[in-house]
Amino acid sequence: MQISLQQKNMKPKLILVAILAAYAMPQMVMAENKAETIELGKVEVVGVTPLSSLGVPIDQVPSNVQVAKGKDIQNQQGLSIADYMSQNMVGVNINEAQNNPYQPDVNFRGFTASPLVGTPQGLSVYQDGVRVNEPFGDTVNWDLIPQNAISSIALMPGSNPLFGLNTLGGAVSVQTKSGEHNPGGGVQVSGGSWGRWAIEGEYGGKLDNGLSYFFAGNKFEESGWRDSSPSDVLQGFGKLGWSNDKTDVDISFTGADNELTGNGYQAQSLLKTFGYDSIYTKPDITKNKLIFVNAKVSTWLSNEFLLTTNAYYRKNRTSSYNGDLNDDFDGVTDTNEGVINQGRVNQKGYGLGTQLTWVTDKNQLTGGVSADLSRINFNQTSQEFSTFSDARGVGGTLDDEELDVSLKGRSRTWSVFATDTYNATPKLALTASGRYNNTRIKNDDLLVPVGGAGTGSLTGSDTYSRFNPAVGLTYSVAPELNVYGGYNEGNRAPSVIELGCADALVPCNLPNAMAGDPPLKQVVAKTFEGGVRGKFSDIAKWSLSAYRATNYDDLQFIASSTSGAGYFSNVGKTRRQGIDLGLNGDAGDFHWSAGYSYIKATYESTFDIVSDVNSSNVGGVMTVNPGDNIPGIPKHQLKLRGEWRALPTWTIGASAVFFSDQYARGNENNQHQADDVNFFGSGKIGGYGVLNLDTRYTLPNTGWQLFAKVNNVFDREYSTSALLGQNGFDANGAFASGSGANETFLAPGAPRAGWVGVRYDFGKPKSSPSAVDVD
Repeated sequence: MQISLQQKNMKPKLILVAILAAYAMPQMVMAENKAETIELGKVEVVGVTPLSSLGVPIDQVPSNVQVAKGKDIQNQQGLSIADYMSQNMVGVNINEAQNNPYQPDVNFRGFTASPLVGTPQGLSVYQDGVRVNEPFGDTVNWDLIPQNAISSIALMPGSNPLFGLNTLGGAVSVQTKSGEHNPGGGVQVSGGSWGRWAIEGEYGGKLDNGLSYFFAGNKFEESGWRDSSPSDVLQGFGKLGWSNDKTDVDISFTGADNELTGNGYQAQSLLKTFGYDSIYTKPDITKNKLIFVNAKVSTWLSNEFLLTTNAYYRKNRTSSYNGDLNDDFDGVTDTNEGVINQGRVNQKGYGLGTQLTWVTDKNQLTGGVSADLSRINFNQTSQEFSTFSDARGVGGTLDDEELDVSLKGRSRTWSVFATDTYNATPKLALTASGRYNNTRIKNDDLLVPVGGAGTGSLTGSDTYSRFNPAVGLTYSVAPELNVYGGYNEGNRAPSVIELGCADALVPCNLPNAMAGDPPLKQVVAKTFEGGVRGKFSDIAKWSLSAYRATNYDDLQFIASSTSGAGYFSNVGKTRRQGIDLGLNGDAGDFHWSAGYSYIKATYESTFDIVSDVNSSNVGGVMTVNPGDNIPGIPKHQLKLRGEWRALPTWTIGASAVFFSDQYARGNENNQHQADDVNFFGSGKIGGYGVLNLDTRYTLPNTGWQLFAKVNNVFDREYSTSALLGQNGFDANGAFASGSGANETFLAPGAPRAGWVGVRYDFGKPKSSPSAVDVD
């Protein structure tokens, strides 16, 4: 957020923000008149709690926060915030395990936010103060956040306790647009490679009586670059607001109706035989339908006290339709080669939160409480089919559909939190924070209730509670040099799916069959971070940070086959440590940025994994030792971005990303070796680099803009993720009735593609008015 301070008569909240700004900028001389202080300049502030309403100057935040504006995201024409983050934010990479542009695994400093159940989740994601990690498995559906409704993104590193559960490695805080701060409208249409076409529009404004409105909608379709991989996305967003000198009210609605095909990994041998765009089995379809209503009220009780409250209702219906190999096939007692696994999850979330902020000349104290409840209904069915088609699609005659799981889950979390930033001197700011979380999860098995026939009931309950502290300090050595350091803790309670799939002897075919299992421990993360940030006059800004994050009782999904079978387990300690370096600046008409990250992610405890697909297994067991690298995380990342304004109306941009090699999932001990007899593939994927180009041309004084984008300019073939598994097909793609070959499966990256589009903006101010965005 940027605060532009120009007026003599301001609201009480602007005056108080100006006081904070003065303490964040020691080069300024404090004026006796607060209005004069306001005129001194502008300072960037970020929200330090999910329910952000005031914010703290970024130079007083003891961590390396990264912020992006909605306009920057729009200009690069990505499909989702995940796409933008992976191209521009330091420490972020994606694994395209689903191979759908709306379903990536987003990794930050070795922690993940993924739509895929079974991926260890370690990042929390918020939209306007509401945590949108799904309660069933803490997953994140990136397709449910409409990109053209985004005002800003803040990426908060570390196990910041203020952002609640699942904030082990960081939090993504998304703020949406409002009619008050984003007046006018825009419509754009684009199309190009893979049959992709998209249309999106937005419009907002504010009336003289204080009412404001903003609406946005998107429609996207494509056939996909891989075989049988279409996607259909429909997103909508609306916000109604009202404000006066003391009170702001916002009521927003987010809706989506999406059908995504995520064909996932392909065996390395089949990629060579059938081509880079081939798939393993089909169909693999996920449907998401979202209704999300959020209401927020902020009011100044006095010149020093700001009260903010929100309440929300969120309902997401997810259904999956997946064609897989039949794990029960033996060619004798079972003659069905394939199986269709269907899952249906209805998740309803409700929540209420309130916080009170007290601001004085030297201090900002915020305290609050929140309660989040969810209701989950999950059903999984399987239907066996007799054959696979030539394209490895499940087909032929079928058996009756069987209900494998019927589960009702409930979760309840209540929290108490507080944070205080104290300006000990104009240069030194001290921060102390804490949050107490209490989570209860209760599962009711509707097929095998307690006391019923058979065994393995999922009925049970668990309670997890913890107080997480944080401390930090920032010091402005000089007007252009700021140092900081901090320590924080966070926790994640096991989710409904994880508690129902935790037995190595009874692996689950996620997100499908589950069994009654022993309870899991909650994950606790402890993070140290320190850094330096500053600028070289008005030429460039820079930042350098170092961190060390240790997870205790870390929770991992241990896969045992490519069908997704496996189990959740606490695996002891894991550690992520490294450095982030960021630079950005302007040189005339050229804007540039560069970011480098080193991430060393390792297991720090010894544990065993049941595995037949790793060549180093002894008696079907693979041993992981301290120091072994965690799969899926490249150690080195480099990102470069340049934009050249060739003409006042024409901009040319280029983005290049480079990632080093990484280990495949299933190779947690890093010992897998190919012998080309029983095991094929190295269990690693090589490093890669990709160059993307974009351009936009604005027709003067018309509101019209033409834009184009080319991804993977040099058509590089690469993989973003890998998995060890057993290939159930022979070299010709026919179903192998016996045991298949143990191979490395790859998630190939998209080939070269291009799109063009046109945009028309109307009713927007020629220059942004002086305002303070406190959304």
